[in-house]
Amino acid sequence: MGEGVAYAGRDLESMSFARNYHDWILELFRPYLGSRLVEVGAGTGSFSEMLLARGAETLSLVEPSTEMYRRLVENVAGLSKSARVRTYNDTFGRVAGRIREEARPDSVIYVNVLEHVADDEAELALVCETLAPGGRVFVFVPALHWLYGNFDEMVGHRRRYSRRELEGKTSRAGFRVLKSVYFDSAGVLPWWVKYRLLRSRKMEPGTVKFYDDYCVPALKRIESVVPPPVGKNVLLVAEKI
Repeated sequence: MGEGVAYAGRDLESMSFARNYHDWILELFRPYLGSRLVEVGAGTGSFSEMLLARGAETLSLVEPSTEMYRRLVENVAGLSKSARVRTYNDTFGRVAGRIREEARPDSVIYVNVLEHVADDEAELALVCETLAPGGRVFVFVPALHWLYGNFDEMVGHRRRYSRRELEGKTSRAGFRVLKSVYFDSAGVLPWWVKYRLLRSRKMEPGTVKFYDDYCVPALKRIESVVPPPVGKNVLLVAEKI
């Protein structure tokens, strides 16, 4: 992550308790993933665990929050017998050089993290510089500027994105976009009602679990056939030119 980021961990907004949601994200990433992975803003390791389960040569985990980092180290300890796991209690900007030298990464992953970074284009350019030739960046961010509300501000979101905006920033940073889609179309209206109309500042685990258990599996099947014109999030994969 870039310098000067006010960031206390992403587990709340990334719905770390929503297993089906994360499975869906990883399924869309999987065809493009390499074997030398970096996860930026790894939180307590909920997505890291899934990355290790799919197999990797190395996994470098970057987490700036001291409390999140402590739990991350505890949670990933002993999870993989084959992958070499490195952890960094810092921002990506301060450890990118070390990661480039130590791991020669071919995949850098940002799940609900880039929206926290003050200068996201500079961050993407640094990712491009850090990646090995032909390496790829994987980005999942909140979408639609008009959904931005009190909750986004409370959890440290500096922005929400449109597909075109994210594609443009990624291309200017030195990447060729391979995949770019809106994600979770059914979540747009509930989010607008709860966080824009009613100005809620809470995300209840029970509500998220219900949505994850009963709505996400059906939505995943629908969006795999008919890509939505809008969605609550944007998912993008791009390759270093």
